[in-house]
Amino acid sequence: MNIKGARIILTGATGGIGQALARELISHGARLGLVGRQTEKLAQLVTELQEAGGEVIAITADLTESADQNRVITQMREHFNGTDILINNAGMSAFCNFSQLDPEIEERIFRTNVLAPMRLTRTILPEMLRRGSGRIVNIGSTFGSIAFACFTSYSASKFALRGFSEGLRRELADSGIGVTYVAPRAVNTELNTSAVRRMADRVKMNMDEPDLVAKQIVKAIIKESKDVYLGFPESLFVRLNAILPRLVDGALQSQNRIMQTFTQEKQP
Repeated sequence: MNIKGARIILTGATGGIGQALARELISHGARLGLVGRQTEKLAQLVTELQEAGGEVIAITADLTESADQNRVITQMREHFNGTDILINNAGMSAFCNFSQLDPEIEERIFRTNVLAPMRLTRTILPEMLRRGSGRIVNIGSTFGSIAFACFTSYSASKFALRGFSEGLRRELADSGIGVTYVAPRAVNTELNTSAVRRMADRVKMNMDEPDLVAKQIVKAIIKESKDVYLGFPESLFVRLNAILPRLVDGALQSQNRIMQTFTQEKQP
């Protein structure tokens, strides 16, 4: 797929992966509608990309709100006369024991990680179906294939996003619209609290830089990949967990105990 000149919606644009992905897409000549909740940070990113010659607009939106979801699509039509690619990148996480998770945070995790991508996709699909082309790109996680202790709700939300991607891909098989699911392993972004970072160091969790992840996401889009799991040996463990999950249970026991000690810290 040639993304030069492609009209792309990128959600979660002000996050670590989002900013790196925006820069990478601009380097390939894409036209971007950057979606985020942090108005000032979004404006700074748009200015940077425009000064680099990029064709970019800022769309301040809370994607858990249906009115904002519709406004994203409307603004893309007004500025670019439509959308070729939707990248559902916005995400939210929580690191704690499930019994201690605030139900309001749990609900927002699912509204952000699952319902927002599904509803934004539903809003954009009629346009793509009429045209007979387009691509939906869902940014998942290794946690969407291997559920980790202390990330129970986050893992469940990414499992749901993976299932949505698979079902939608099969439904759209004859439509000319593709669906790409990309699952990074842990990424060095602000999404990780200090407790998560110390825990990751303790259990020797691999963590990639956003720039590397962004390049691999863009590569997956260009190649029109269906499923991409980033990082080794995590990509191997994904396959192993699919066929021998109880074996993985035992392998993670020691790590789970260590992780528990870090959940006792007060989270921001």
